[in-house]
Amino acid sequence: MFGLLIVLVLGAWAILYQRSIDDAGNNVPSKLANRLDRLWEIAQEGLRDKKYLRAEKALLTILRVDERNATAYNRLGILYAKQRAYEDAIECFEIAQSLEPSASSLHNVGLIYYETQRYDKAALAFEQALSLEGDLAARHVAYAKVQEKLGNVKKTIVAIEKAVELEPNPQSLNILADAYERDGRKELADSIREKAAKMILDSTTPKRIKRPARRVVM
Repeated sequence: MFGLLIVLVLGAWAILYQRSIDDAGNNVPSKLANRLDRLWEIAQEGLRDKKYLRAEKALLTILRVDERNATAYNRLGILYAKQRAYEDAIECFEIAQSLEPSASSLHNVGLIYYETQRYDKAALAFEQALSLEGDLAARHVAYAKVQEKLGNVKKTIVAIEKAVELEPNPQSLNILADAYERDGRKELADSIREKAAKMILDSTTPKRIKRPARRVVM
């Protein structure tokens, strides 16, 4: 009888032990997800507050857990770019691009090449970014600026005209005016600058609210 009781106790213990292992195993993904979420928060806060070492450690920890995380490589590239570690930044952006092709990664690579005066490579990166996502004015502005550095007036004009078409603003209009002037179209350049100046004036002038006429109720 005592032997049977021991068998029953051991059997119950084995079942409970196995269940505790299963529960612990089921809890691992949840704990890992919470840990990764916290690391992302630390990385974002570090980038925002310029605590770059803290942000870098968080991102590298994320990559140790998930070595194919393209977003983490992109953030790490941005972090290195902010510290002017341009070669490290390019490497991170290129890894991100190889893992998950995106216009953002290519655009970031283009910006680094532009910053380091490698304009041919910058132009190629921007062209590839535009082929993936050509509906953002900022991408066309960046491409126009690098074409300006390369002395390609026609390409500069075409790119900045597209940017103005997508999102007209004083900055892009003034870039377009400068391009027109270099192309010998001074009157058109002056007209564009007037438009840009009016846009700035309109944005800074407070609008008057028209009040409805008072009615006298008899």
